[in-house]
Amino acid sequence: MMRLEPAFLRGSYPPLVTPFRNGDVDYRTFADLVERQVQEGSHGILVNGTTAEPSSLTPAERGQLVRTAVEVTSGRIPVAAATGSQSLAETLEITAAAEKARADVLLIVTPYYIKPSQAGLVEYYAAIGQRTTLPLMIYHIPGRTAVSVTAATVEEIARRVPHLVGIKHAVNDLEFVTELLSRLGMEFRIFCGLESLSLPMLAVGATGLMNAVGNLSPGRVAALYNEFAGGNWSEARKLHFDLFELNRAIFLDTNPIPLKYMMSRLGLLHSAELRLPLVPLDAGSAKVLDDVLARAGLPETHHAAR
Repeated sequence: MMRLEPAFLRGSYPPLVTPFRNGDVDYRTFADLVERQVQEGSHGILVNGTTAEPSSLTPAERGQLVRTAVEVTSGRIPVAAATGSQSLAETLEITAAAEKARADVLLIVTPYYIKPSQAGLVEYYAAIGQRTTLPLMIYHIPGRTAVSVTAATVEEIARRVPHLVGIKHAVNDLEFVTELLSRLGMEFRIFCGLESLSLPMLAVGATGLMNAVGNLSPGRVAALYNEFAGGNWSEARKLHFDLFELNRAIFLDTNPIPLKYMMSRLGLLHSAELRLPLVPLDAGSAKVLDDVLARAGLPETHHAAR
């Protein structure tokens, strides 16, 4: 495995939403969201992850979002670009654009719908690894893709792709984290992709968090990691409980439907606009989320997005 700087790919890397306005990507608001992450202490950001509605974006839009993020961050924090798709050809196209845009790391989801074998997954990532030199991470989210990867398969991919450096693990399975680290070593970067498992996954060796709730409260999510990394476990546990209701609220409906609603209520987005087939919340769910925001100490405290 390639050697990484000790602080690289550690901490909170929130997967940013994609703002829309009248059907188009709102790059100006997206730039504001990126800057907010820098100012509130996030250790990095993820562009075009699940929370960004990537399957509703064109490759050109995904490329422009990465370019915008790299321009705004200006090297202050790393930019991880999610570049996976359902086809190898499109994944390679989006990956090449992210590398050209100077993204710092790639996150590539297991190809969805096709349901490949473990041998197919090895060859898929090996083919991608031959065409990029950037650090590469696997995105493991079988609840969305209907594809699971085994620890043995990840180990074989790492053997074939020396710049495979980690995985985003969005599964309720801590044993898998332990097995991966046993096979690949503690320098293998594992990011938690399930909000409520952030602290438990860090406790068994994960190095970071890629949690949608970081769009709402980036400072608290970053602080949870910082307190844990600094050995202040009681404070980290307090933040874990402080974030618990907000974490659960993210999944009141399909992510990012509830998240965009809450961000619009906070004035972080011009509106909660989505792209079909996602549709807005019903009035009852909206009232539930308004109450969650109030209890979380996040009433409408930000100016409306421009």
